[in-house]
Amino acid sequence: MAYPVTFDIQPLQEYDKAQVALRAVILIVLHVLQIGSFIFGGAYLILPVVAAVMISQKGAERYLAEAETGPTNWLRYLMMFYDYMALATDKMATQNPEETVQLSVRTGGSPTVGQALLRIVLAIPHAIVLTLVGIAFLVVWVISAVSILLNGEVPEWASTFIRGYLRRVARLMAYMASLVDEYPPFSFENGSEAMPASLPPAEQPAPSPPSNPP
Repeated sequence: MAYPVTFDIQPLQEYDKAQVALRAVILIVLHVLQIGSFIFGGAYLILPVVAAVMISQKGAERYLAEAETGPTNWLRYLMMFYDYMALATDKMATQNPEETVQLSVRTGGSPTVGQALLRIVLAIPHAIVLTLVGIAFLVVWVISAVSILLNGEVPEWASTFIRGYLRRVARLMAYMASLVDEYPPFSFENGSEAMPASLPPAEQPAPSPPSNPP
């Protein structure tokens, strides 16, 4: 079975060089104002708290039932911003993030307030790994930015790495929001898609009518 959270984004064939300079300026401003770590890492703490509050007010069943128009859609906006800053796309849709971000969450489980807050501790291994991998991500980001400025495109290997890193972030965020029970895998891949429960039987040729005896 595939993990209940899948993420992808269509790589661009050609990038806008001016957008690279704009993102570099944004990153510098965020660093100077010392709010970059809050935007990029604050979701780790904020999502469990928001989930706990909403679960306490609505109950687990209603929280998950309304996730598509609530927490799941919020994650799409968050991932859209991450995608833009990570050079995965040049586009930020202000009203329909699904036009840019392919994020699907198959909700499940019966989350409680305590379980939602406990995930801050349970997800520490993922946070550590993502921080370490983030060092390599910064190197790939610089290489990608230079490549865009020189050639107008991101190398295929770099695009694959960036999308895989963002995929891990998306799965972790969905877990931190208590939308799924399954612990996120330590993998960059979406995993194999679940096969349908049953496939229609292959059509058999109609039997030919018996021939009359001579």
